[in-house]
Amino acid sequence: MPELEKNTAQDHSLRDYVPYLLAQAHRNIHLGLEKILKREGVQVEHWRILDVIHDEKGYSMGELAELVLMNHPALTKMMDKMVAKGLVHRLPDPEDQRRMLVFITDQGINLFSRLKAHVDRYNQEIHTKLGPQKLNQLTEILQDLS
Repeated sequence: MPELEKNTAQDHSLRDYVPYLLAQAHRNIHLGLEKILKREGVQVEHWRILDVIHDEKGYSMGELAELVLMNHPALTKMMDKMVAKGLVHRLPDPEDQRRMLVFITDQGINLFSRLKAHVDRYNQEIHTKLGPQKLNQLTEILQDLS
């Protein structure tokens, strides 16, 4: 019996693990989007940030980190670069002067509009590749895992 268990373990592949498959899919999708956005001179995370803040409501760094899936130190570094490029600006929160809120600038809005067109096209390619049924299934599965 131990011999049979050993063979079964040897037949097991990394591709049999859901975390690996999700990581692989994420990598492929992310690389495709990264390639598209690189033409505009931005990273995927720039697009995520601009997408969130384009509503011009103002977000704290903590809120933004959560929404754009970044850790706080990495977001702070990226935000410094985006401020230097004139894409965003920070203002004190009127309700809590210790907290800074991030807002998009006119230049950021212009960039976001261009990026959105590219991202929407890429997103549509994925929708077309999967088709409506698989897309709905995938969306439900990913929401269940979130």
